Amino acid sequence: MKYIKTRLAALGFLEFAVWGSYLVSLGLYLNSVGLGSHTFWFYTVQGLVSLLMPGLVGIIADRFIPAQKMLSLCHVIAGAFMIAAGWYAMDAGADVQFGPLFTLYTISVAFFMPTIGLNNSVAFNALNKAGLDTIKDFPPIRVWGTVGFIIAELLVNFVHIGGVAIQNTYMQFFTSGIFSFALALYALTMPHCPVNRAASSSLADALGLRAFQLFRRKEMAIFFIFSMLLGVSLQITNSYGTMFIEHFKNVAQYANDYFASNPTFLISISQASEALCILLIPACLHRFGIKGVMLIAMFAWVLRFGFFGLGNTDTGVWLLMLSCIVYGVAFDFFNVSGGLFVDQQTTPDLRSSAQGLFMIMTNGIGASLGTFIAGTFVVNKNVFAPGLDAEQMLAGWRESWFIFAAYAFVVGVLFFFIFHPKSHILTDKAIKDAENTDSGAADMVETDRKI
Repeated sequence: MKYIKTRLAALGFLEFAVWGSYLVSLGLYLNSVGLGSHTFWFYTVQGLVSLLMPGLVGIIADRFIPAQKMLSLCHVIAGAFMIAAGWYAMDAGADVQFGPLFTLYTISVAFFMPTIGLNNSVAFNALNKAGLDTIKDFPPIRVWGTVGFIIAELLVNFVHIGGVAIQNTYMQFFTSGIFSFALALYALTMPHCPVNRAASSSLADALGLRAFQLFRRKEMAIFFIFSMLLGVSLQITNSYGTMFIEHFKNVAQYANDYFASNPTFLISISQASEALCILLIPACLHRFGIKGVMLIAMFAWVLRFGFFGLGNTDTGVWLLMLSCIVYGVAFDFFNVSGGLFVDQQTTPDLRSSAQGLFMIMTNGIGASLGTFIAGTFVVNKNVFAPGLDAEQMLAGWRESWFIFAAYAFVVGVLFFFIFHPKSHILTDKAIKDAENTDSGAADMVETDRKI
């Protein structure tokens, strides 16, 4: 158990480097091979597989295969299919077909998404075996996951192969696959995680289905519905942010701008902000309460989209940077405070299931619907409609961002008038816990807090 914190930090680093290798840059490659109008499918499917696979794999890890071995196995499969996607794209050249690429990618993502939870399970097990406090010691370890994501983003942005940045080619699939294989080997060195073949957990519990009884309470029903509505916004800028920024290269006025050629680098500011904004949450929870912090998150999404619509890669690059900075508030504030609210409003026997339901409503149903609707009815109509020139496409991008901003604004206003929690101030213990909780761990913290 020597150097266990350092070892777990490396595990988290690799975990999110796998994701950072393609999550924000995939649209650049798809657009380069004529699949830009299909981009939304590649992000929608992440939410769809998240509805089932994490719960199913989690039960297998609980009952049959130790979590560290299950983590390794999932990364072997995810890495193999991601590399297969890269191999297909390399062989197809400019004639990449949606069907084969999407199928290989989907299988890879289906086995990657459960590894986020498995990674946490392995880390908590190791910390407990070492006699360490998970609430105190896990968040600094988890931060290295965000660092891994950022490093992977910078890698695919600045490393060029054959004169072309990885962010614009199929090499990002190979990069992700290599990180997966490295993690698969490394995971086997982690402390053993015990299994319990007699465990009473069910797929319904793992998927958060038992928590649907919470919809009988008006306050919780409203909260979960708005969680889904806010979740609509979660993956839109991951899907289209870099593609939008790179489009400025096609407009004569911006053709030589630095960030137009380095969109993934610019977007990486979002993840850096996410890592830092967590520090603001305790003070904001104390000052504004649960509802206030959630409202801040909702209106931060308005600014996230609105600044994109107003900015450019020349004199307006500061607006794009502001958009990336407010992303940390938009993403962290709702995920962390929402997880704490769910924890406080549920009994111990329902907490894990309720946290699962919260993730389903936001990252599952909400994100999937949002990406699908944004791609099908907004971006494809405004940007990828036949016959548009570069200037018209840029205008279409701007209109799309303003539509998304208007949606987030309406959701925020409705939330203000409709959602009325019985208690708007968190307990001192909850605030203390928030200081030691980040967006990747909020749903994993179990306490006996009650309002």
